Amino acid sequence: MSRPPLEVADIVRCAGQAFLERSRKWISWQHQKVLLAITRCRTAALGGHRDQCSDCGHTAISYNSCRNRHCPRCQGNARVRWLQAREQELLPTHYVHVVFTLPRELAPLALQNKRLIYNLLFHASAETLLEIARDPRHLGAQIGFFSVLHTWDQRLQHHPHVHCVLAAGGLAPDHSRWISSRRSFFVPVKVLGRVFRGKFVAGLKNAFQSGALQFHGHLFPLAESRAFASWLRVLFRHHWVVYSKRPFGGPENVLRYLGAYTHRVAIANSRLVALANGHVTFRWRDSAHGNKKRLMTLPVEEFLRRFLLHMLPRGLMRIRNFGFLANRQRAKLLPLCFRLLQQSDQPAAGTPSPTTLPTHSPWNCPLCGGNMQVVERLSTAQLLLRSPPPLSWCAS
Repeated sequence: MSRPPLEVADIVRCAGQAFLERSRKWISWQHQKVLLAITRCRTAALGGHRDQCSDCGHTAISYNSCRNRHCPRCQGNARVRWLQAREQELLPTHYVHVVFTLPRELAPLALQNKRLIYNLLFHASAETLLEIARDPRHLGAQIGFFSVLHTWDQRLQHHPHVHCVLAAGGLAPDHSRWISSRRSFFVPVKVLGRVFRGKFVAGLKNAFQSGALQFHGHLFPLAESRAFASWLRVLFRHHWVVYSKRPFGGPENVLRYLGAYTHRVAIANSRLVALANGHVTFRWRDSAHGNKKRLMTLPVEEFLRRFLLHMLPRGLMRIRNFGFLANRQRAKLLPLCFRLLQQSDQPAAGTPSPTTLPTHSPWNCPLCGGNMQVVERLSTAQLLLRSPPPLSWCAS
């Protein structure tokens, strides 16, 4: 299988034990576990298997994946499996993409309270959408959607936000018909921003009063109630950004669209450009200047520090379903949505086509294009370790 010229694993190997020693003050065993998994991914350290072409008999050895959700190499197959599972749940209507972003002032607090803040971000954004959509002044319907957590920006800095993808409409309160939203917009983003801000700040107050929030380092003064209340007042005066795109195509377009958002990590190997003289160069998109492609160069240790900022707490689900797609309601309400949409007189947005949906293609033979099949499992002892990156990359 083809390998990018430079990977995050190569950067971790070049940093080596010296990086762990110099980062002893902040690096944890969870960080070390992620770094170890990335360096061992698809190497002999995890074992492998021998594959043989069913047509021409060509054989090749493949190494096993680490399957760590922070590994850039392991997300492709996971994304395809998730998209295939969602294929049958996509409704024949248009879809909307809404993004809820936390103000930058909250980023330091989120880093010290990841599980609490990320869960609050999920719940506050979901409750905002559900509440505004139920309001007869806006849509007056019960909606269904899923949310995906991202914690980074293009420069790998901490930037928590959730992407919500939802059908452009919902069930009437009595479940008797499907109510479609306007084609120009779903619900007013200014209203979403104000409600989202109120719900999130209220959640922060409750967490503080219950003693669930932690304050360390330069945030320690906020542990005093008056200081925290003053900090919240300033936070509440700011406008919170909620971004909403115009409704886009139907289910045949949604899966391709979702592929860019689900199962992503902070940076893909394809964005890495060079590793030389102890510095990493990668591509990033400057949204402030017309999405112009630029290059950024960081010291190896700073690159890994930024990369590890986005490690999620153990067990935290980064993709969640809400509304009529929630696990407790999906089996009952999703078939009803399909039935009501078929009965409605609105023009259908299209139905999924096997030719347009992404499918998982097996590894094809490089010689004849036939299917490669596993014929032998190989242990670590039977395999040679992959060669380390060139010494010129590690030169200081």
